[in-house]
Amino acid sequence: MLDDGIKGDGFKWCISFLEKRGKELYGGKFRIHEEDYEIIFKLIVYFVGDKLNAEKLGLELQKGILLTGPIGCGKTSLMNLMRFVPPPERNHIMKTCRDVSFEFIQEGYEVIWRYSRMSFNNGHSKIYCFDDLGTEQSLKYFGNECNVMGEVLLSRYEYFSTQKMLTHLTTNLSASEIEGIYGNRVRSRLRETFNLVNLVSGDKRL
Repeated sequence: MLDDGIKGDGFKWCISFLEKRGKELYGGKFRIHEEDYEIIFKLIVYFVGDKLNAEKLGLELQKGILLTGPIGCGKTSLMNLMRFVPPPERNHIMKTCRDVSFEFIQEGYEVIWRYSRMSFNNGHSKIYCFDDLGTEQSLKYFGNECNVMGEVLLSRYEYFSTQKMLTHLTTNLSASEIEGIYGNRVRSRLRETFNLVNLVSGDKRL
């Protein structure tokens, strides 16, 4: 449960701000559910770079966020809203894994390079949040089958190891399902690259 300090005015202002942004993005019926406050607090701590609270919560600021949870629980909308949390150098670009795969069909292996390499936006390293890992499929380009997101994640891991490049993910897959689709190498590198945050609330789209 959230303690009294976390329930303070600063956090209430953040909830109000994010809910307002959510209504602008998703319509007037959007609201933030109290059952998600603890996860939202954890995400805010991470994205503002609050070292003291991050340590208390077991978050490593040099790693990315792997947000897991069942279909419809709000993973995508939460990560989208976190783009409005300062500082700007930690802001990320949302990109669905399906879109990356469809780009691969059209353009080929250049797409893997595009999302794997160290690139910059306004002087800051681009941070991607790849949304809905597992909804894409192994696709073929001129008859050659390629696990596109598996290759992207392995390549981004190399930049994470050498240059601390951040990546975020959302998925409804379990660890064993990730290994089944992408292999043991990807699963083991996810442990090194991400903070695991589990959103356990139910389907909000009903």
